[in-house]
Amino acid sequence: MEKYQILLTNDDGIRSPGLWAAAEALADLGYVTVAAPREQSSGMGRSLPSASDGVIRPEVLTVRGKQWTVYSVGGSPAQAVLHGILEIMPRKPDLVVSGINYGENMATSITISGTVGAAMEAAAMGARSLAMSLETGVEHHNSYSREIDFSTAAHFTAFFAHLLLEKSMPPDVDLLKVDVPSDATPQTAWQVTRLARQYYFVPIAPVRSSWEEPKRVGYRMEPNLDCEPDSDVYALRVKRIVSVTPLSLDLTSRVRLDDLSALLRA
Repeated sequence: MEKYQILLTNDDGIRSPGLWAAAEALADLGYVTVAAPREQSSGMGRSLPSASDGVIRPEVLTVRGKQWTVYSVGGSPAQAVLHGILEIMPRKPDLVVSGINYGENMATSITISGTVGAAMEAAAMGARSLAMSLETGVEHHNSYSREIDFSTAAHFTAFFAHLLLEKSMPPDVDLLKVDVPSDATPQTAWQVTRLARQYYFVPIAPVRSSWEEPKRVGYRMEPNLDCEPDSDVYALRVKRIVSVTPLSLDLTSRVRLDDLSALLRA
C-alpha cells in the first residue's frame, strides 16, 4: 500500500521546535513534506499577502540526528500550504497538519491565527486538515523557546492525524482544531467542543507619545471562564483537557434566512 502523503506547516516558521516535534510524530504515519514560512508568521490568519515573494528554498536540517529536506517559503502560512500542494508535493496530500503552535488558539480569536488559517486554506483546497496548538504563556508566543515541552502535543498530533486519515468526517466538518493544555499527558482526556463566543486575547492600545512612533497593538490573555461547558475555553482552562473543535469553512450565520429576510424587509 502506498504511504500516506502528509503536508506539514507551521506559522512560527521553518525552524520552530513545535514544527519539528510534529514532524517526528507524523513520520510513523506516512511521508511528511515540510513546507513552512521562512520567517515567523504568527497572527497572519488565512492571509495571502501580495507582497510575498513566493521563493521556495529547499534546505537540509538535522533534527535529533536525522536529516530532513524541507522547504522554506517566502510567504504566509496559507501561502506555504498552497505552494506545498500546487508545486512541491508529488500529489495532493492525504492530510495537512498545521502546528504545533506556541500558544493555544481559542474562541472567536481563531481567525487571527496563522495556524488555523493554514489549515483552513488546506481545507478549502479539499484536503483533510488539522490545526494543532499547545497552551503556553504569552511570553513564549512568537518564540523558539526551548523551555516548552512539545512531547504530549506531539502525541495528540499523531493521534488525531491517524483518526483523520482513517475516518471520514461528517458533512460541514472541514477541519479539526486541537488545543492541548500545558500540563497534559498522553493519558489526558479529550472532548469535542464548540468555539467560545468571546475575545480570548484582548487587544491593548500601544503606549506612545506620537502616532508617528512605530508601535503595534498588543494583547493580553483574558478569557472569560464563566462560559459554555461545551466550549473550547472551558475544556482547556477549566477542565484541563484537550479541546477538539470541528470547524466549518461556511461562515454563514445559523439564523433562519427567511426570518432575517423578513426582518430586513419589514
